[in-house]
Amino acid sequence: MSAERRVGSSGLLVSAVGLGCNNFGRAGTATETLQGTREVLDAAIDHGVTFLDTADIYGKDPGLSETLMGEALDGRRDRVVLATKFGYPGVDMGYDFPAARGSRRYIRKAVTESLRRLRTDWIDLYQLHWPDPLTPIEETLDALDELVREGKIRYFGHSNFAGWQIAEAELRAARSARFISSQNQYSLLSRASEREVLPAVNRFGLGFFPFFPLHNGLLTGKFTREGGPAQSRIMRTRAHLWEDAPWDALDAYRAFCDERGITMLEATFGWLLAQPGVASVIAGATSAAQIEANARAGGAWTPSADEVAAIDALLPLPADPAA
Repeated sequence: MSAERRVGSSGLLVSAVGLGCNNFGRAGTATETLQGTREVLDAAIDHGVTFLDTADIYGKDPGLSETLMGEALDGRRDRVVLATKFGYPGVDMGYDFPAARGSRRYIRKAVTESLRRLRTDWIDLYQLHWPDPLTPIEETLDALDELVREGKIRYFGHSNFAGWQIAEAELRAARSARFISSQNQYSLLSRASEREVLPAVNRFGLGFFPFFPLHNGLLTGKFTREGGPAQSRIMRTRAHLWEDAPWDALDAYRAFCDERGITMLEATFGWLLAQPGVASVIAGATSAAQIEANARAGGAWTPSADEVAAIDALLPLPADPAA
């Protein structure tokens, strides 16, 4: 079972291991169908992975992930913490006002459609998927605050914000409720968030959700410099990630894990959950077996401060290219 953790300084509790739902409805996956989606969600609930993170754009057709989840969760909505996102640029959601995706008009339409697809009366965490340069952040905050007051959402957060945007949103939130969370790419192989995002998150008391925490599977231990599972997404469509991986460092990381009798998956979850501000590690899955492995790994190993430092030294934050 995945332990619960608090999201920043809010009252929202989420499972330490979360489920990224971007594979639901994705073409060519086992979760493209309702049956496959239901099997993964069944396993997630059974293993205490109850923080579910999706978005209105996910699926081979926009909205399909939410639609499949709504059907699969029918009758057990109250057993999960449901998060979704709105406002990703460049994807046509079929609205007649596609710009200004942080505007009150767009938000009202987007939440209505997500609630319909998810077959629910409320969303636990509603997240602005991408900063909107056209809309003042005060308007976005006010519109989201209205949804909280109406009971359509419980809390709201953001995704892909830079450090300065997190600070600006906090400054402008004086007249309304505030964002409680930030979601950005973060893993041992993608540590840029440590420069500005994580310091801002911790300064303002937000909860942090790393996406791509396993770096498309490279940090699970299933891949070596000789190759990996033939049907994996990396080997099928993203071979460059495997080819360009820092294999000397990854081999040293594997040796570190072997010395302690733990798997790379366990070490990766342990390292992430030891980072200040991290509320839940959102990992995707397309099978019940992956859910079980992630749930077990999330509580298998808690590193000491020295072990965190040792991992940091093996896979360090690269020098800032802007410096």
